[in-house]
Amino acid sequence: MGAKIYCVCNQKGGVGKTVTSVNLGIGLARLGRKVLLVDMDSQGSLTASLGYQQTGQIEITLADALKGIIEDEPLPCGIGILHHGEGIDLLPADIELSGMEVTLVNVMSRETVLKRYLETVRGDYEIIILDCMPSLGMLTINALAAADEVVIPLCPQYLSIKGLEQLIRTVSNVKRHLNPGLSIAGLLVTMADLRTNYAREIVELVHSTYGGKLRIFKSIIPLSVRAAETSAEGKSIYLHDPAGKVSAAYAALTREVAGG
Repeated sequence: MGAKIYCVCNQKGGVGKTVTSVNLGIGLARLGRKVLLVDMDSQGSLTASLGYQQTGQIEITLADALKGIIEDEPLPCGIGILHHGEGIDLLPADIELSGMEVTLVNVMSRETVLKRYLETVRGDYEIIILDCMPSLGMLTINALAAADEVVIPLCPQYLSIKGLEQLIRTVSNVKRHLNPGLSIAGLLVTMADLRTNYAREIVELVHSTYGGKLRIFKSIIPLSVRAAETSAEGKSIYLHDPAGKVSAAYAALTREVAGG
């Protein structure tokens, strides 16, 4: 069977997907799990957040791995995977991935190209985390088709909640047509300033609307400048601010996910 695959997904940008992918992945590695992070965004946000700022200088990226599958010339196992100092591995992305959306349209079994690549490395890991781009395009569909579970970060704002229904419908369609084993691991409230009535009201709205249907993680990630700073430093919140509230919140989330 190999690794359990999580897809961190929301078509809305700025909800903390990449920060969550980094700190959940490194959190699980700190619990002793063997973890691979996969950057699914052509902007290379995850890649840069882990310290690889010059994404254009990386020799092999996700685009090359997918191209190998499409052309029936898969990369040798493990080629292109980078080893990060905090104990996780990374398959990076760069701007070349943007062309893959167009390429995939004309490919046979286009929704499962990523899944076929991941099968070549799945046996080497316990957890694989896919950090998706903010869209519901073909690459995100590939991630959902390959995943076991979806983690949906959302910040406590009306527009973030409004787009949630479309994402849940997309997950449901992928489950019905492409990946019967797919489920939603849970909704994760991020970047929350619970001192404000507005944020508390939106969190209550999420619970009243979805609490009976979906798991909502108990851990709430607080709004913090410290969390944003980690991306520029190329390290996790656990190293940047080990005693801080964001670090504690991601550690709690990690335990929730690890506990199933």
